[in-house]
Amino acid sequence: MTIDPAEAERIVSRCEQAVDSSDPVDLAALGFWRVVAAAKRDPALRDRLAERLADVDRRAFRRWATLTVPIGVGTAVMTAGAVVGLAAVAAAYTTDPPWNGILLLAGTGILEATTHGLAHLVVGKAFGMRFTHWFVGTVTRPQPGVKVDYATYLEVPGRRRAWMHAAGALTTKVIPFLTSVAGVAAGVPGWAVATLVVLGVAQIVTDAVWSTKTSDWKKFRRERRYP
Repeated sequence: MTIDPAEAERIVSRCEQAVDSSDPVDLAALGFWRVVAAAKRDPALRDRLAERLADVDRRAFRRWATLTVPIGVGTAVMTAGAVVGLAAVAAAYTTDPPWNGILLLAGTGILEATTHGLAHLVVGKAFGMRFTHWFVGTVTRPQPGVKVDYATYLEVPGRRRAWMHAAGALTTKVIPFLTSVAGVAAGVPGWAVATLVVLGVAQIVTDAVWSTKTSDWKKFRRERRYP
């Protein structure tokens, strides 16, 4: 997708005015994502507009997100949560049934909630991206997320952006199967192991049906098209 640089400037200016106002903002209708797509293909346009695009994206994000915390605070909380989840799984090895099964399921749930964003963060930072906040988007989608700085996001090749998006989805799909193996080794009740296997399969099905259209795998497929 190509766009005239002067037209791109006008679109970005309109978006800057919109995010400064108190009215609802529809960046797609204003053409913001057209400019972003063009910047991903045109290094000159990217260098010219990356910081302004990132500023619009950041301000729109702050208007949209229900809760935000600084990246350092959120990372510390999520890391501590992941450690708690691992400790719960480890405790299943020394706890009698049925509590070992309950601990295993609880630990898996905590790991699922905490490692998704951490995987995005670790892979993204390894590829040169910066991140600005942890957030909860909406009440109906309470899973914590991590917000990338869009200027650094645009500087990274498309295939690397794609794998950053895939990292969270891959991590959450692998965890139930790993903890189910841990459960067998720990001798937890069969219902706990079966629950984890069902959870893992259900997540794969959900990704195939839903995430490829609206979430991480959609972004993965989108970014793979860019250089």
